[in-house]
Amino acid sequence: MKKEDQLTKKVTSKLHPKNMHRSGYQFKSLVKFVPDLQDLLITNKNGSTTIDFSDPLAVKLLNKALLLADYKLNYWTIPKGYLCPPVPGRADYLHYLSDLMADYNNGRPPRGQKLRCLDIGVGANCIYPIIARRLFDWSVVGSDIDTVALNSARKIINNNQLLKGHVELRQQKNKNHILKGVFSTDEYFDCVISNPPFYTSREAAMTTKNRKIKNLSSYDNKQDQNNFGGQANELWCEGGEKWFISQMIQESTTVSKNCFIFTSLLSNRKYENELLTKLKKAKATIGTTIPMQQGNKTSRIICWTFLSPKQQKVWAKTRWA
Repeated sequence: MKKEDQLTKKVTSKLHPKNMHRSGYQFKSLVKFVPDLQDLLITNKNGSTTIDFSDPLAVKLLNKALLLADYKLNYWTIPKGYLCPPVPGRADYLHYLSDLMADYNNGRPPRGQKLRCLDIGVGANCIYPIIARRLFDWSVVGSDIDTVALNSARKIINNNQLLKGHVELRQQKNKNHILKGVFSTDEYFDCVISNPPFYTSREAAMTTKNRKIKNLSSYDNKQDQNNFGGQANELWCEGGEKWFISQMIQESTTVSKNCFIFTSLLSNRKYENELLTKLKKAKATIGTTIPMQQGNKTSRIICWTFLSPKQQKVWAKTRWA
């Protein structure tokens, strides 16, 4: 089968080879950017310096230090209780996406401000636009239903030259829509990315959170906190990620020729075959998954396009050359 007929990636047991966080966290350097992180450093049973990953403040300050040190930001923070995603895992997503597009660009990852990425659920943290700008110089449109999240992301954008003028925000006013309302039929995106709400209910999210915290440490899980935070719309929706991606697939058919590749994170593998079947029924020319592994956690990116092999070549030649 020809390269343009199928998208494939090998399983990796580590972070992506190009991920700058593969060697671990350099805490000695990071505390120079966020001095308050120093007081939250601990020594684990192996004698290594780390943080208590069940402590929301420690996780937030670590993320802030990484973004200031490695992504050259001047300012970054998020409102209390909002999602504070692990930076290395988010960078992995974009590295694999870049590799995927490089397969259709003579092995060269497409770069530059002309390349447009749509981030569904940009969040208060604005993490994907930050990484996309820093690593690939892409222009990004971020959408969200939460006005507080959008205001937070807007403040991050306005206070960082890396982002200002290159990241646009749009509000999704209908919680039942994914692309509709933020992806116009008269515009084009080279890629769409998304990290959908995983859980089907708040109760399911809280149960998993409490179990995770218990495993991380003896942290008091009665405090109704989460080490990575997260508002309701960030963590769960009715139907969870299965509904979200299914709806995204359905809506993508209305802009089928306006995007080179649609993608989304997919955490639960049990939905993989069902969603790939939906893509086949939607007449996607390509539907596949890219596996990723960070530590003990395994996830995947589900990817699809409606462009024919010929249209894929024309797209790369006209937009990525």
